[in-house]
Amino acid sequence: MRMTAELSLYPFDADYIPTIKAFIDLLNQVEGLHVETHATCSIIHGDDQLVMDTLRDGLRWCRESERKVVLVSKFLPGHQLDE
Repeated sequence: MRMTAELSLYPFDADYIPTIKAFIDLLNQVEGLHVETHATCSIIHGDDQLVMDTLRDGLRWCRESERKVVLVSKFLPGHQLDE
């Protein structure tokens, strides 16, 4: 099944832009994942398992790099993007 997720990352750091950019770079490295970046969010689209695995890996990356963040996510299961 295809899935779309809207993601907004909020780092607990006064210098928050590098963390957001690094997270977006991480998303863009995932093969098979369609990524759109906007001013307040990123939208990812792909196979549902790929989307969920990417979120898990992104949160793990935040934890392992000791970045404290809030990740707000909205999911649209079965949603098809006009690619």
